[in-house]
Amino acid sequence: MKKIVTLLAVLILLALPACQAPAQVVETAAPSGDTYPLETPTEITYPVEEPTEAPASDAQVTIDYARNFTLEYKEGYKLLTVLMPWAGATEPIRYALVPKGQADPSGIDDALIVHTPVESFVSLSTTYLPFLEQIDELSSLVAVDSGAYIYNAEVQNWLKAGAVAEVGSGAVINIESLIDLNPDLIMTSASGFAEYDSHPQLLEAGLKVVINSDYLEQDPLGRAEWGKFIAAFFEKEAEADRLFDEMVARYQQAKALTSNLPTRVTVFTNTAYEGTWYMPGGESYIAILLADAGADYLFKDIEGSGAQPLDFEVVLERAKDADYWINVGALSELSALAAMDARYADFRAFQEGKVYTYSKRMNASGAVDYFESGAAAPDVILMDLIKAFYPDLLPEHEFFYYQALQ
Repeated sequence: MKKIVTLLAVLILLALPACQAPAQVVETAAPSGDTYPLETPTEITYPVEEPTEAPASDAQVTIDYARNFTLEYKEGYKLLTVLMPWAGATEPIRYALVPKGQADPSGIDDALIVHTPVESFVSLSTTYLPFLEQIDELSSLVAVDSGAYIYNAEVQNWLKAGAVAEVGSGAVINIESLIDLNPDLIMTSASGFAEYDSHPQLLEAGLKVVINSDYLEQDPLGRAEWGKFIAAFFEKEAEADRLFDEMVARYQQAKALTSNLPTRVTVFTNTAYEGTWYMPGGESYIAILLADAGADYLFKDIEGSGAQPLDFEVVLERAKDADYWINVGALSELSALAAMDARYADFRAFQEGKVYTYSKRMNASGAVDYFESGAAAPDVILMDLIKAFYPDLLPEHEFFYYQALQ
């Protein structure tokens, strides 16, 4: 994960609600109505469903929600195109996925050829891990950027045993270690700033590097659909497609519960960072989740998906009487929130104990699973939010990522 402390990094992290971020800057009375049970996880880790029927290996899948990559089936290979590799990029990047043992096709000089299925994988973001687990390819992992932000217990055990290496990221990535590992594929994100990106060095060293820009997707379903992007390198996109469709059905079922609410609760998000409150725009990932959860996001008038810096007083004036306050960082107690800034106690949501955050699943090193498996489970995040705002709509649901501050 990126560990940058400049103001630029703050803004980048705000665009990454599905990645680990500093607690201070992270986004994100029940009415009567029909309720019905939704299947939700009850296990310690987010469940990975076993397929009841193996998808056909030659099945062609479509990309229905993601807007930043395409998947095309060509004669003898697949073509993945990342339309915007990083914010502000003007040229796409293409990857030709060629089955091992097959001759490389001609006429694709502008594409990086990757022979599939890959068998060894380096993940430079925690958000890729749940998708590997879904398709039973977590064992392909040979290296990560840092174990500090990883929640997955199995990966943590592999790190401790030395079976998975830590190679760093950005300008300090360990090129020598990666050359020694010689993985089939390294997957990373990019910012477009050379001092923060590792892929130019990796490509120069002759390593196979793929840019994953899932964080630029604001639709929660679109972001989760990048699981198909990852699965394609393992020739398992049909399996990923099946799991994705099941998740979408659960998401839409939960969203339908809030479609006819007589009134909507008011909500705001985040905390101030060094005196400035970075509030997500009305088209952001968290704003879409809040709308789908039946909430009235008080700052939905902020244009776009980026975060707008606001003075504390501006937020207090608009949100002082909000019903709920969410995503205040990896905290569990109201006293810890008040210790950050005594003025937080002036919000009615604080006074009434209606402050919820994503810290229920946090390990001893401080890694938060919301930023890891949550990338593949927007349906569970949505159900958690509905449970917080309208508990009578999901009486059987137990919080998975979220909890109320005590």
